Amino acid sequence: MKIVNEVLLVALLFPTAAVSAAPAPNIVLIISDDQGWTDYGFMGHPDIRTPHIDKLSEEGVLFTRGYVPTALCRPSLMTLVTGHYAHRHGVTGNDPSPKYADRDSPLYRQRRAVLIAKIDRFDTLPELLAERGYLSHQSGKWWEGNFKRGGFTHGMTRGFPQPAGRHGDDGLRIGREGLAHVQRFVDMAVAKDKPFFLWYAPFLPHTPHTPPKRLLSKYQKEGRPTPIARYYAMCEWFDETCGALLDYLEKKGVRDKTLIVYVTDNGWIQDPKRGGYAARSKQTPYEGGVRTPIVFSWPKVLKPARRDEIVSSVDLVPTILAAAGARTPKGLPGLDLLPNLTDGTRITRSAIFGEGFAHDIADIDNPEASLLYRWCIEGPWKLILTYDGEVNRYRSTHPRTEKRPQLFNLIKDPHEKTNVAGDYPAQVLRLAEKIAAWYPLKERKTLTSFE
Repeated sequence: MKIVNEVLLVALLFPTAAVSAAPAPNIVLIISDDQGWTDYGFMGHPDIRTPHIDKLSEEGVLFTRGYVPTALCRPSLMTLVTGHYAHRHGVTGNDPSPKYADRDSPLYRQRRAVLIAKIDRFDTLPELLAERGYLSHQSGKWWEGNFKRGGFTHGMTRGFPQPAGRHGDDGLRIGREGLAHVQRFVDMAVAKDKPFFLWYAPFLPHTPHTPPKRLLSKYQKEGRPTPIARYYAMCEWFDETCGALLDYLEKKGVRDKTLIVYVTDNGWIQDPKRGGYAARSKQTPYEGGVRTPIVFSWPKVLKPARRDEIVSSVDLVPTILAAAGARTPKGLPGLDLLPNLTDGTRITRSAIFGEGFAHDIADIDNPEASLLYRWCIEGPWKLILTYDGEVNRYRSTHPRTEKRPQLFNLIKDPHEKTNVAGDYPAQVLRLAEKIAAWYPLKERKTLTSFE
């Protein structure tokens, strides 16, 4: 009786705790891989068909102005599993720089192992959910060694130093080769009557852009470059796999007991002449690199809504933990959005922040050695500051020809075509001070010595 009374008291004093007092929901985190923020039906794309994610967004709470702090897959995924910014978790790029050691050398392999070990310093999302009795499954993209190293109880990725263990190995088959691994896990969790956490991060619509012919033919038309048609078809293929996953949850009778969260790891703008990405998208701090829709869907708990507040992927870990009634580590920078999701109140925050680093990590013990950008968004304003961090490969992605501060009004100029920093010096100074307070630097300077 004492326990029941305590639960009721907590629910009265802290209304959001009433959600946590209910049976823990299953949690499915769907992570798109290299997809532009405009490239969905529900975001207004005139050609790409994404009916299943469209439905998810219509039945859930959709934030059209979502962001990831870092526009590169590995640091972005590390943020999603730890809740920390890249400069904090230390995985700022995809690989140690090959400049200092041959990639097949023992020294390089040692550096890669040290980089993977950085995850051991943090409580991960699967580990924290395990404290609440969750089973968890990893599928798709995963860079940090074997799935067990991230705290997953089940998974697909063997991980470094296994062959092809760089960024997902066996896990990358999910979606492209069906959902059998995920379905078996759901079957097992349901049979054991255990809440589950599913990390679904398929290698889609990521290159290689090899969609089924039945989908590619839908997007091929005169005047449309083949790389564009292939990318469009890949987006629909990814959507089909999401639909298959949602249908399976319905079939098992657990959809209404499941919180689904949707986000992409980083943006993408398809180069019309080749299979890669165009300028100002992946690996950059521009909207084409860091913006993503974010969706929360939890039937009978969250009312459908389309919202324009700014949210960040750093908010996902504290929000998921709150929904599960799990322990939230101290020092997480993100917001617990659950109160805003359940009662519809607007999210109030002063700003969101992000950072960009080189693909190759110049110094795995010093994030600033590879720092290229820091940025801040407050209301309509976005400020980008550029730094002199070391770049090895992918130099063409980071020309850094604009060395001055870049200020954009995202409401009037969502594709950042006009730098208005010269017209609003007070805004530049104010946002630059916010950036400096968020992530104080020890060594790097802006290319214009602005700070």
